[in-house]
Amino acid sequence: MPADPCPAGPDFDLVLVGSGLGVHALATAFHAEYGTVATIVTKIAVEAMRRSVTSEVIELGAGASEDDMIARLVALAAERGGARPQLLLANADSVIQMLSDHRAELEEHYAMPMLDAATLERVSDKAEFALLCAEHGVEAPVTEIVDFADAAGPGWEPPTTAIDFPLVVKAARTADMAHVSFAGKKKVWFVESVAELDALLRTIAHSGYTGRVVVQELIPGDDTTECSITAYTDRRGRVTLLCSARVLLGEHTPDALGRPAAMITTPLPAALEQARCLLEATGYRGFANFDVKEDPRDGSLRFFEVNPRIGRNNHYVTAAGANIARFVVADAIEDREIEPVTEVDEILYSLVPVPLLMRYVRKPEMRRWVRSVARRGVHNPWAYGPDGLWAQAYARIVGLNHVRKFLRYYPKPTDSGF
Repeated sequence: MPADPCPAGPDFDLVLVGSGLGVHALATAFHAEYGTVATIVTKIAVEAMRRSVTSEVIELGAGASEDDMIARLVALAAERGGARPQLLLANADSVIQMLSDHRAELEEHYAMPMLDAATLERVSDKAEFALLCAEHGVEAPVTEIVDFADAAGPGWEPPTTAIDFPLVVKAARTADMAHVSFAGKKKVWFVESVAELDALLRTIAHSGYTGRVVVQELIPGDDTTECSITAYTDRRGRVTLLCSARVLLGEHTPDALGRPAAMITTPLPAALEQARCLLEATGYRGFANFDVKEDPRDGSLRFFEVNPRIGRNNHYVTAAGANIARFVVADAIEDREIEPVTEVDEILYSLVPVPLLMRYVRKPEMRRWVRSVARRGVHNPWAYGPDGLWAQAYARIVGLNHVRKFLRYYPKPTDSGF
C-alpha cells in the first residue's frame, strides 16, 4: 500500500471565513500538513475554492450581512456539537475586524488565535503603526497623519506637508476606506505636487471619509526593493515563525497596488529581529504580515505596516518548508511550545509567468538569481497538486490574466515602481 501522505495529527475542524487566494492558500496548507478539509464560510467563493479537495464551501450570497455571517458560524459550531476543537481563521482585514468585534460570542465555540481588539485597533492602523515604530526604534518612512474626523465641517482646509515631493498617501485603515466611493479611489496614491496633494485630500474629504490617512515620504526604488515578512506569535507571547522574502514584482491595478505577485524567500536578519521585538512589545497574538522596503540611499529596511493576518501570499512560507499550519495548530489546538523557525528554503513564488516577471527584473545580478532559483521550480498557490490538472490550468489562466493587467496598468518598469 502507498504511504499515507498526511500522517495522523491532532483531531480538530478548521473553519475559514472569507474568499480569495489568501483563504485558499490557508486551506491548502492545512490539507498538505494534516489532510484537513476546511469548511469555508463566505459570501461568494472563487471557483478554485468550490472545486478544491481542500475545502467544503458554505456560500451565504452577496447580500449576506455581518450578522448573517456570525449567525452561520455559531450555527455551524452548534451542528457539530463540540465533539472536536473548532479552529477559526480569516485572512482579510475587514473579516478579522468582524471576528474581533464578535469575539465574546464566537469564543464559546471556537479557538481564535487572533490578536485582541485593543491591539488590533492599534497595529492595523497605519498611523498608529508609524507611532509604534518610533516608540520601539523600528525604522520607518517619515510620516504625517491627516485626520478627516472634522473634514465635513465648515472652514476645513487640507493641511500642508513638510515632506518632500513626490510622496505617498494611503488610508490609515483599509477597512475604513472600503465604506466610501469616489472617482480616482486607489489603495495607494503617488503624489507629485502641492496642488495634487491638496486636490486629493479635498476629494477624500468630500467623499464622506472620516478616518485618517498617512502621508509618507516616497522611499525610492522599484518593486524589487520591497520585502515581505510573515510571523506567528503564540499565546505565550513567543514569536515562533519568522520568514522573509524579497518581492520581485507587485500588482499594479488600482485596487490591488502593492500586492506581491512574485517573491524569492531570503533571510533578512536585522528586519526579522525588529519585527520580533515589535510583536513581543505590543502583546501580539497570531499571524502577522509586514510590508518592508529597502531604502537604496542607505541600505536600511523601512517598515510600512503590519497586516493583522497571515497575508494573501502566505503560500511562499509553506512552499519554503515552514508549513504555516504547524505553528497555529501547536499553539491553538495542542497548547504546545515549539522551536521557533527563522530559516527556510530558498524558493521562487510567482502568480505570473516567468517571462513576464523577467520583463520587470532589471538588475543583472537579480536576473541571474531569479533564473537560478526558477530552474529548481516555481511555486504557484493556485496549482495545488492533489487538485489535479484543473488546478494547473486555473493557475495558467490566472497568470495570463495578470499579463493582460500588467500590459494595461504597468507596461514598463519604472525606477519608483509607480
